[in-house]
Amino acid sequence: MSLTDDQVRNVARLARLGLDDARIAEHAGELSNIIDVFESLAQVDTDGVEPMAHPLDLTARLRPDEAVPVTTRDAFQAIAPAVADGVYLVPKVIE
Repeated sequence: MSLTDDQVRNVARLARLGLDDARIAEHAGELSNIIDVFESLAQVDTDGVEPMAHPLDLTARLRPDEAVPVTTRDAFQAIAPAVADGVYLVPKVIE
């Protein structure tokens, strides 16, 4: 597919890109090549191919989900500007 200069200018305008008019033809050729690649991919027979999230069969290595006691709360609240009964006090923002 070959893009015209007007189509490239329109794409640049939609993408809010400032293109130099002297290089419009060069950009048209590059964009046309990209579109050609996608058109060739669209012709590949994918019947019976199951979609996958990742090309490798990997499983996520997760750490065990264990509750741990918070031991640093007192240290953090010691440097806070306002604390009462173990909670941070903040200015009222909603009437």
